[in-house]
Amino acid sequence: MIPYGKQSIDQTDIDAVIDVLNSDWLTQGPKVPQFEKAVVDYTGSKNAIAVNSATSALHIACLALNVAAGDLVWTSPISFVASSNCALYCGATVDFIDINQATGNMCTIELERKLIIAKKNEQLPKVIIPVHLAGQSCDMKRIYALSLEYGFSIIEDASHAIGAKYQNKPVGNCQYSDICVFSFHPVKIITSAEGGMATTNDPELARKMQLLRSHGVTSVDTEMTEPSHGPWYYQQISLGFNYRMSDIHAALGLSQLQKVDTFVAKRHKLANLYVELLDDTLVTPLVQTNNTYSAYHLFIVQLKVPCKTKHRELVTQLRSQNIIGHVHYIPIHLQPYYQALGFEPGDYLNAECYYDGAVTLPLYPELTIEQVQYVVKTVHDILS
Repeated sequence: MIPYGKQSIDQTDIDAVIDVLNSDWLTQGPKVPQFEKAVVDYTGSKNAIAVNSATSALHIACLALNVAAGDLVWTSPISFVASSNCALYCGATVDFIDINQATGNMCTIELERKLIIAKKNEQLPKVIIPVHLAGQSCDMKRIYALSLEYGFSIIEDASHAIGAKYQNKPVGNCQYSDICVFSFHPVKIITSAEGGMATTNDPELARKMQLLRSHGVTSVDTEMTEPSHGPWYYQQISLGFNYRMSDIHAALGLSQLQKVDTFVAKRHKLANLYVELLDDTLVTPLVQTNNTYSAYHLFIVQLKVPCKTKHRELVTQLRSQNIIGHVHYIPIHLQPYYQALGFEPGDYLNAECYYDGAVTLPLYPELTIEQVQYVVKTVHDILS
């Protein structure tokens, strides 16, 4: 069986976890801040906050930006539901920006069009969450320019994009955003088994997220309302959550981070092979823009002529041949929960057309050239 993605674990990763298991600290020890510092060093951001999932990171990012009832948050309909659920957790209202069908990312032309209308109606968003689909950055410079004009904050959902670059700089440096969020789920570029990270250059946002991930509790003298009662003393100064990352997970993530560039380079080599071999088939890969270097978390192709029947047949037949083809993603607005909120088919036509033809093919560092060739031959045979 060839999965669409999987983790890449070696002995150094195993040893890193065993070292923590043999230490005095399984959680709230030294490995979490070490992992955070390593991500700061890697991305060029000023702060990193480790949490137990990217969903948790998105949630506390929204809270740190004071997203609340009455606020509007816009994101992409082509993503996992966590990208929009995070705003609903805060009581905000969610809306979507249709995608550029060639890249799968948020369309900045559509974003600007919707902002013009929203300004006239006095319904501008408080936060926009661009999603770096499959590991390729959105056009962050343009989105940032629009944020200056229309006054919204930006959370980059870079769950797919650790190791990616935008304008030759690492995704996560927050040059064009307030906060950037990574995922370390096992099928992502690197893994901490479960885990996420938020980066930011704003120390106030960083401190808010640090408090939010751990019950809103502090032992910092200057943050408390009265002098400390002693070395054991703490105060809850805000309402937070138990979103902490353990040292076990951080040790694995720290070990994996040392290999992220190697992993991404292998993914590029395999993706380039896919592109070459798929040249004369009835599918086309997502377009890679000139100013991006994708992390290639996923290798997504689209049927040149989107067709629900052919789409389903391709995924089903791939699986019958022991190839786990998949679809990323079902448009969020088509989910029953979101339709109950008032969204309908036809609201975001590019996203829906994309969904009718998008298929994720296997891609991970241990995938072999022979397996890629087998996948492409199978795709060709099915569509022929």
